[in-house]
Amino acid sequence: YILDQNLQPVPIGVPGELHIGGAGLAQGYFNRPELTQQKFIPNPFDTSKVKRIGETPSGASGVQKSKLYKTGDLVRYLLDGNIQYLGRIDNQVKIRGFRIELGEIEAVLSEYSDVKVSCVIVREDTPGDKRLVAYIVTHQNCQPTMGEIRQFLKAKLPDYMIPSAIVILEFFPLTPNGKVDRHALPKPDLDTTLLEKYVAPRTPIEKMLALLWTQVLKVEQVGIYDNFFELGGHSLLATQLVSRIRTSLKVELPLREFFARATVAELAQSVEQLQQQGIELAAPTILPRAENAEITLSFAQQRLWFLDQFEPNSASYNIPFGLRLLGNLNQAALEQSLVEIIHRHEALRTNFITVDGQAAQIIQTQPNWSVAVVDLKHLPLTEQKTAAQKLVQQQAILPFDLALEALIRATLVILSDTEQWLLVCMHHAVSDGWSMGVFVQELQALYNAYSIGQPSPLLPLSIQYADFAIWQRQWLVGGVLQNQLSYWKQQLANAPTFLPLPTDRPRPAVQTFNGAYLEFALSVELTQKLVKLSQQQGVTLFMTLLAAYNTLLYRYTGQTDILVGTPIANRDRTELEGLIGFFVNTLVMRTEISGDYCFN
Repeated sequence: YILDQNLQPVPIGVPGELHIGGAGLAQGYFNRPELTQQKFIPNPFDTSKVKRIGETPSGASGVQKSKLYKTGDLVRYLLDGNIQYLGRIDNQVKIRGFRIELGEIEAVLSEYSDVKVSCVIVREDTPGDKRLVAYIVTHQNCQPTMGEIRQFLKAKLPDYMIPSAIVILEFFPLTPNGKVDRHALPKPDLDTTLLEKYVAPRTPIEKMLALLWTQVLKVEQVGIYDNFFELGGHSLLATQLVSRIRTSLKVELPLREFFARATVAELAQSVEQLQQQGIELAAPTILPRAENAEITLSFAQQRLWFLDQFEPNSASYNIPFGLRLLGNLNQAALEQSLVEIIHRHEALRTNFITVDGQAAQIIQTQPNWSVAVVDLKHLPLTEQKTAAQKLVQQQAILPFDLALEALIRATLVILSDTEQWLLVCMHHAVSDGWSMGVFVQELQALYNAYSIGQPSPLLPLSIQYADFAIWQRQWLVGGVLQNQLSYWKQQLANAPTFLPLPTDRPRPAVQTFNGAYLEFALSVELTQKLVKLSQQQGVTLFMTLLAAYNTLLYRYTGQTDILVGTPIANRDRTELEGLIGFFVNTLVMRTEISGDYCFN
């Protein structure tokens, strides 16, 4: 019989395990009852009633069905009725949802010139952490490096089949019958394993890439075989690296290269190839504008201005956030810091007006701006919190007039001599999520300096948001703009316009935005497992969670073509990283949930 894991016959051509039965079948393994029970199983196809086997220890007659022997051989029926041998079941493993033939990895390893013999097993030295480990015996005087072997394997095998560790042994432990004793193979350790040890850069390109990695990843040292994602990299950091590589090495490196080539050594090859091709950079450098330049809106600002014309006095695009300040606050230093940030970033001094039906922006030189102070110290503690929370809500939903008022508000709520809340709200037309990080970093640096009478420690900005807007309008024209539009038209061709999510009430004819959200936190343990899974699959945590989210939507709707909108930072140039402004862009992630995909 050729059976699947559920002991069901497999169709012709489908692999299964070979099972043998009949009158000549042995009774079991000599003095190995556990193995006998595992390999000699009741025959599920035995239609006879019983078979008498003599007396049981209790003296009663025992009965037992006939047995099948699980050979461990992977075979399949051919069309002519013959059986084709494919390999051993015990050499086929399943890791992270992938079925892997260990013999296939061993065969490729043995092709490497320095390797004499090889053996690959699955180890689970830490419960729940299965990983592939390769053991090799090399030819005399040969000492291959992990990087060299990984490069060789990557050229011949998919990433999920590449061992996480390679152990060099002088000889393999053997069983009495001369086979490799896989159970006696040693646990990998740093002394005997070709892990991702530090290997210094060898070429100028590798040296520059390693330096850029240390800056972005904030690590002391990067070897040429270190994996970007295993060092904590993700798509935002990859975007920053693309920007720095463009500036330093003068090549336009596609972001997808970081997923295909996740080490300095691999990435250096891509950079060198691009340099040899001599392809010009995709976009010109962003430069400060001329004094008499006409200031235009960016495409992102144009969108929000357009929406504001349809729905004025809306708080939908407010970005509120708060800081809890503990200790004796220097209010003068705090206000000086906020004023300096507004002076430093033109976007926070910008208003949007309408001229002949078209949007225009005005950058104020001296905005009339100050921090509002609300003192709640006189209230009882319970009333304080209620009043403060009410202020938070009011500040968050108070709309901005894009043309007439400053598009940033700040309110200092004083609860006691040692606790204050700083409530800040900006309009999305001049800020985004990344900008919040810039704002807080600069506020901290300025306050620390001003509170002790020191000058600003911040370096001058090389460009302003308006310079970016002008650059964007000048670049995205003609063929460049058409290529961008053509790409998205192709990606979204025939896309569904409706996701039939089941809801507990009918959808209103007009969207109301009335709703709520539920926050929940994943446990540290689960988060760590998700991060590890992402690293093993060579993807970011975002990609893993998006896959899960798309699968959930599929389970709810049955729709196999899922479109999810997600904001991206859109700061793929070094000079944009320190600016406050509206750069974020929302992209459509289209996922086809069909075919033979599964979660394991």
